[in-house]
Amino acid sequence: MSIHHPNPFKAPFRPNSTLFSSRLKLGSESTREGVDMVAIVVAEKPSAARNMASALGGAKGNYKGTAYEVASLRGHLYEFAQPHAMVDSSLADAYQKWDLGNLPWDPEHLTWKREPQKNVADVIKALRAALGRGAEIVIATDLDPSGEGDLLFWEAIDELGFHGKKFSRMEFTDESKASIQKAFEQRRPVKSMQDEGDYRKAMYRSQWDFLSMQFTRIATAMGRQSGQDLVLRQGRLKSAMVSLVGDQQKAHDAYVKKPFFQNRFRDENDVMYTNPDEPRFDQKGQVPRQYGPSAVVLDGKSGKKTAPPKLLDLASLSSMLVDKGVKANLTLSTYQKMYEDQVVSYPRTEDKTITPEQFKDLAPLVDKIAAVVGVDAGLLTHRQPRSTHVKPQGAHGANRPGLKVPSSLDEVEHRYGKAGRLIYEMLAKNYLAMLAEDYLYEQQKGHVEKYPGFVGIANVPKHPGWRAVFDPDAGDDTAEGDENESGKGLGRTAEPFIFEGANKRPEHPTMKWLMKQLEKRDVGTGATRTSTYSEVTNGKAKYPLLTEKGRKLRLAQAGEMSWRLLPGTRIGDLGLTEKVYADMRDIAAGTATAEERLAVVADWVREDIVTMKKNAASMRAQLGLKEQVVAARAEGVWQAAPGGPKKVAFKKVWSGHEFNDDEVAKLLAGETISFEARSKRDKPFTATGALGVGDFRGRKFVGFQLEVADKPTEWSGRTFTPAEVTALLAGQALEIDGFVSARSGKTFGCKVSWDAKAKKIVPDFGSGDEPPQSWCQVTFTDAQRRDLAAGKTIQGKGFISAQGKTFDAAVSWKKERGKKKIVPSFSSRPNEH
Repeated sequence: MSIHHPNPFKAPFRPNSTLFSSRLKLGSESTREGVDMVAIVVAEKPSAARNMASALGGAKGNYKGTAYEVASLRGHLYEFAQPHAMVDSSLADAYQKWDLGNLPWDPEHLTWKREPQKNVADVIKALRAALGRGAEIVIATDLDPSGEGDLLFWEAIDELGFHGKKFSRMEFTDESKASIQKAFEQRRPVKSMQDEGDYRKAMYRSQWDFLSMQFTRIATAMGRQSGQDLVLRQGRLKSAMVSLVGDQQKAHDAYVKKPFFQNRFRDENDVMYTNPDEPRFDQKGQVPRQYGPSAVVLDGKSGKKTAPPKLLDLASLSSMLVDKGVKANLTLSTYQKMYEDQVVSYPRTEDKTITPEQFKDLAPLVDKIAAVVGVDAGLLTHRQPRSTHVKPQGAHGANRPGLKVPSSLDEVEHRYGKAGRLIYEMLAKNYLAMLAEDYLYEQQKGHVEKYPGFVGIANVPKHPGWRAVFDPDAGDDTAEGDENESGKGLGRTAEPFIFEGANKRPEHPTMKWLMKQLEKRDVGTGATRTSTYSEVTNGKAKYPLLTEKGRKLRLAQAGEMSWRLLPGTRIGDLGLTEKVYADMRDIAAGTATAEERLAVVADWVREDIVTMKKNAASMRAQLGLKEQVVAARAEGVWQAAPGGPKKVAFKKVWSGHEFNDDEVAKLLAGETISFEARSKRDKPFTATGALGVGDFRGRKFVGFQLEVADKPTEWSGRTFTPAEVTALLAGQALEIDGFVSARSGKTFGCKVSWDAKAKKIVPDFGSGDEPPQSWCQVTFTDAQRRDLAAGKTIQGKGFISAQGKTFDAAVSWKKERGKKKIVPSFSSRPNEH
C-alpha cells in the first residue's frame, strides 16, 4: 500500500504534521511590536547557557547595542516516535511487529514524527516562552562536524513552530568569553532550516540510524528462530564492535604456539644480534653449533628523537582509565560534570589538535596545572606551539584541562570522586607533555666481527623530555616497549646462543585495542565510541553484546550470536560508517538528497535478510541450537476487534490444530469455533473459543483464546470429584494429591483454590504458614505436618530428587530468604539407587 503525503526529505520543514498551520501562526505572532529588537541566544545545554550569559553580561541585557536574552535546550528535546506511530493507521500493525515479512520499511511511508523526550516539559515550556519574546533567534549550539548541534536546535524550532522568525548563527571554537563575544558580534544570517548543510547532513544521519533498527529486527528474528529469546541489537558502531571483538577473540583463542630455534648472538650489555638469513629450526637439537665468540664492531652512532604523543580524545582517555578500574560510563558521567564546571574541556570533540587561541588561553595556567598534578615546571621548556599539536583548523579542540584550575588533586577527588582525580591527572599530564622537549636517544648500530651478517641495534636514552611528564603506556603490561633500548649501548664481545622464539599470539581484545581498531578505520568519534562501548558492555542491560573482565573483553551471549550472523552483511561492514559520512558530505554540499541516499537501505535490508538466514544455519550448527519451526500465520481484518475492525495476523496453529480457511474466516468475523486439539500431555480434547487479545509475559497479542469453563473440572492431569468441585466453588482451599507435572511427569500434591474471576485454579505450594502436603514425591502424614508446623524436625525416607535419585533426610519447615520452605539436612551421604 502506498501512502501519499508531501515528501519529508525535500520539504523546507516537516509539513505533514497537523500542527503545521498553528506553528506558522505562533511564529508570526511572535513578531509583534515590542519584541522584534530582542535576539534570543539558544544554547545547547544549561552549562553552555551560563557561559553565554557570563560572556555577554548576564542572562539578558544589551551587548554592544543589541538586546539579547539567553535561552537553553537540554540536548535533544525531541526524538523520533516509534515506527508504527509514523505511518498510516492501516500500516501501523506491520511496522510494529518484528516479523521479517514486514521488512523492509518504505521511507516514503514515514512521517518522521517526533515526540518529546522524558522529563523535558519544563525546558520546552521555558524555551517556547523565550522564543516568543524576540524576532531574531540566534543558533548558539555546538559546532559539531556531524551537525548534531544544528539538528537539536532545528528539531526544537520545527516542533514549536517558530520558522517565521529571523535566524542567525554564532560560530565559536569553544565557550571562552572571547570566543562567545566574537561569535555574537559576527553571527552569520541564516535563511532557513533546509538551507543549512549541517542540519541536512545531521538529519540524514539521524534518519539512517533510525532505519537501521530494521537490522536489529532481522538479527533478533534469526535468534528467536534458533530458540534464543534475545534482542540482538545492530547498528553502524555496535555491529563494528561485535565484528572486531569476535574476530580477534577467535584468533586469540585459536592460537597454537609454534616454537622455532635459531642461532643468535648476545653481548655483555644484553644487546641481541640477528641475521635475517639465518635458518630457523623446529627443534633445539637441530640447530648447528657453528659459531664462536667474537668482538663487536661499532658501525655508527646517530642522534634520534621522538615528539610527545598526540593529545587525547575521550575514547583514548576512557581506555586508559578502564585499565585503572574505571568503567566507561563512569568516565562519561564524571567528565560531563567536570566540563560543566569548566575544569576540563568539551567532551564530545572530534579534534585531535587545539587551535592557537586555545593554546594561548591555557598558556598562563600551565605552571599552576603542573603544580596540581605534580609535574616539575622546569621540564616544560617547549612553550611555543608545536605544529603537530596546534593547528588553526578545529572546533572545540582536543580533550584537555579547562580554564578553571583546581587547587589540588585532592580537591578534584572530593568533588568528582576517584574517577575525577584520574581524569584530571591524565588529561593534564598528556597536555603538559606537549610543552616538554622531545625524547632524545642515541642509536648505535654494529655487527659481529667474525660473522658480519649478525647485526645489533642499541637505543641509548640521552634526555627523557616528555617521557618524564607523561607515559601513555604506564601500567599496561600489554604495551610493546622499545626492545632495542639499552642504557649502556653496544657491548664489546658477543657470545653465540640458541634463541627460542615462537609465532606471536594475537592480542586478547581489550577496550584500548578496540578503540585503536575503530580509530584506524575511522568508525565513529572518540566520544561516540566511548558512549556506545558503555552501552554494549553495560552488565545491567538485559542483552549486553560485550562483557568486561578486568581488561579483557569478550562477546556476551547476544554478541556471540550477532558475530556469527554478521559475516557478509551490509550492517556488519566496517566501511559502512565511511559510506554514511560520504553521504553526509554530499548532502551538506547539496549534490545529493537524503531521499536518494536513504532509498538504498531497503535493498540492503533485503540482502541482509538473505545473508543472515544463511549465517543462522551455520550459527545453529556451531552453537548446538535447533531451528524452531515458526508457526504459520493467518491474516485479515478482525471485524470484532476492540475499537473497531482492524487488520491483524495471528498464529494459524493452536495446540496441534491448524485452522482451515473456513475457520480463519469465522475467527476474523468474530465467531466462536470448536475443533479437536491435543493437550500438553498429548491427550485429545475439544477446544472451543474465538479470536481475542491475550497476554504473554506482559506483551499483548491477537490469537485464538480458549473458552474457559465457569467451574473447575481438571488441573495438572487430575479431574476433580463432584464434591471437590462443590467445595472449590464455595471458596474453600483443598489439599489434594495426584497432580502430574507437565514438565517432569512426576506426581505431586498441593493446596488449590478456585479464582472465580479469572476462572482458573490457583495452587499454593506451602509458601504460607502451613507445610506442603508432599515434598520430593513423598506425602507427609497429618502427624508429620503438625510436627513440621510446630517447628520440629522429622526423619523422612524415600525422597526422590529432580535427577531421579532416592535419598533419606531429616527435614524441617523454616524460613529462608523471607519464604518458608522444606529444608533438608543430611547426617550421611544420600543413598543412590
